[in-house]
Amino acid sequence: MSIPFVERWFANHFINRVGHKSAFALAMLLCVLWSAAAALRAPAEEADAVGSHEWPSQWDGVPLRPLALSEVEQRFADRFPGAIGRMTDGHQTLVMRAVNRPTRMLHPAADCYRALGYRIEQARLERDAQARMWRCFVAQRHGTANFRVCERIVDAQSTAFTDTSAWYWAAASGQSHGPWQAVTVARPM
Repeated sequence: MSIPFVERWFANHFINRVGHKSAFALAMLLCVLWSAAAALRAPAEEADAVGSHEWPSQWDGVPLRPLALSEVEQRFADRFPGAIGRMTDGHQTLVMRAVNRPTRMLHPAADCYRALGYRIEQARLERDAQARMWRCFVAQRHGTANFRVCERIVDAQSTAFTDTSAWYWAAASGQSHGPWQAVTVARPM
């Protein structure tokens, strides 16, 4: 009785073990080289986009003044696929993120506030005076001022998203095209 081809290919023989291990090693080497090439290529593309980004000088007709990113924000911005800027109009703080590609690094502002120890209350959708839809909430923390925080994401065709997950899947599936601008507005209450 002859051994079928498949059994012969996977039989526990020295030559098969060496062949299988060599093929696996070659596949791993190709994966490492592919990843290294992608890693070397990506930062240059992102650095060009970040260096050339210009933030608006006004928001809703009110002049904006740039604010420096904190050390933690700067470390996050160094890995972010786009650019991050903080500004104020004297009454509220705006965090603007220019996003070049779909990323899970663009997450809801409520997640950031929770990580800083705030409790999120009164989350809801709201329209502003310009009829723009925003996702808003109140961030509360004992011993500090409360903040009214609103956020939205707008794509290159002016389609707006108030839900980060909805934006991500629309962007990842090609239904929304970038670059995208995510705006978070926080004002003390």
